[in-house]
Amino acid sequence: MTVRSKIGTALIRAWARDSLPPSTAILDIGCGSGVPIAQALVSDGFSVWGIDASPSLVSAYRRNLPHMPVACEPAQNSAFFGRTFVGAVSIGLIFLLDAEDQRTLLDNVARKLEPGGRFLFSAPAEVCEWSDTLTGRTSLSLGADTYEAHLARLDLRLARCLSDEGGNNYYEAVKRA
Repeated sequence: MTVRSKIGTALIRAWARDSLPPSTAILDIGCGSGVPIAQALVSDGFSVWGIDASPSLVSAYRRNLPHMPVACEPAQNSAFFGRTFVGAVSIGLIFLLDAEDQRTLLDNVARKLEPGGRFLFSAPAEVCEWSDTLTGRTSLSLGADTYEAHLARLDLRLARCLSDEGGNNYYEAVKRA
């Protein structure tokens, strides 16, 4: 939690303000402690529903954002609170999953997005594998072409790719109405 950078927070805030209706409930997949992403979105008037598999990070989320719902469960198996969302984010998580779990997570998000809903997630544009600096775990990017093709099969359109001040890549997918 202490090494989580604020890099990308301004981009995510701007994306939410520009792309989602005010006060929208946003699903934060891999929410961690809620700092800085969920905290910034809440300060902008959104409600943030968090999912994280780490009990210690979920406890920290509850301390940091006591009025926001959070569930401790693996994102790729989550029921996402049994509801749909207009917006969802997954920052710094998808590439920590193996290829099959990445596809499963994208499938689940597609089912829980409302028509016209938007999903922002981070992963490199290149096909690559590396050791994650925060977790030490092996990370895997399927690459822009694979993500775009899989999203299309799920009735999600890759609207654009964005880059933050640290050079991190973000995919914005929109569910067809």
